[in-house]
Amino acid sequence: MVDITNLLVNGGLFSSPFAFGAMIGFATILIWLAFMPSFPAQMIRRRLDGYLERVDVIEDAEMRKPFAGRVVLPLFRRFLRLLGSLAPKRNAEATQKMLLQAGNPGGLTMLDFFGLRLLSVLLLGGGYYFLFGENVPVATAARNTLIMGGIGFFVPLYWLRNRVNQRKYEIRRALPDALDMLTIGVEAGLAFESAMVKVGEKWNNALTREFRRAVAEMRVGTPRDVALQRMAERSGVQEVSTFVAVLLQSSQLGVSIAQVLHAQAAQVRMKRRQRAEELAQQASVKMVFPLILFIFPAMFVVALGPALPTAITFLNRLNGG
Repeated sequence: MVDITNLLVNGGLFSSPFAFGAMIGFATILIWLAFMPSFPAQMIRRRLDGYLERVDVIEDAEMRKPFAGRVVLPLFRRFLRLLGSLAPKRNAEATQKMLLQAGNPGGLTMLDFFGLRLLSVLLLGGGYYFLFGENVPVATAARNTLIMGGIGFFVPLYWLRNRVNQRKYEIRRALPDALDMLTIGVEAGLAFESAMVKVGEKWNNALTREFRRAVAEMRVGTPRDVALQRMAERSGVQEVSTFVAVLLQSSQLGVSIAQVLHAQAAQVRMKRRQRAEELAQQASVKMVFPLILFIFPAMFVVALGPALPTAITFLNRLNGG
């Protein structure tokens, strides 16, 4: 040990002031690290504190919700899924497609919708039987219960189809203006995805929500072709499917997107004008039923009402004579 120390000293390791200062500094750092808490422990504690703060914020936000949104609605959704698991799964793909084209109203899944149909059957059929079944014969009560149950089975389906048709109508009305805005954005130098984002920021309708969803899918790594095809499937509108197909084909062939958007906007406007002319031609036929059922009887009452007592008196005199 003495020989090694003499070697280090005589060798000149500590003879340099710089080397001696470096050794003192290194020893000071080691002593400081020995008495301070470990850095990983502090980092973990900071992360846990931040996590706990976020949990507290989330819990506060959840507690601010009404009781129905925190307790009743989740229990009702679980009950619907339980009923949906018991219901028959016929036309499951068609139902899933309709829910997708309706925009998933209320966040309903396929099991939720099946459970909703079964619940509607139980409420209408069972409600009629318990309210009115005791006052009518058994055969009549069974027949009416089946009728009410059938109505309850088809009411959610009618509601869903109505939502699909409304959403398609909203998309058709918004498509020409959206294509014009896309054309302006692309001609101004924006990329196609950026132009879709600008259109989504300007309006809030079913079409712009689909634009925002497609852009979000592209940003997480979905290819543009796949994202646009999914958008067309979710919309269920023929004009959107045609626009997406032409856009994808033009991108493969190297055609300018601005020219494609110009042509598609003109074509969509022409189709909308043709549809308006078709509806105008159908208006005369559709007006026949209100005329016959409501307007003509009122006109007959107003025109022939004052003459009716005179005609009755004249007929009575003829019969008496």
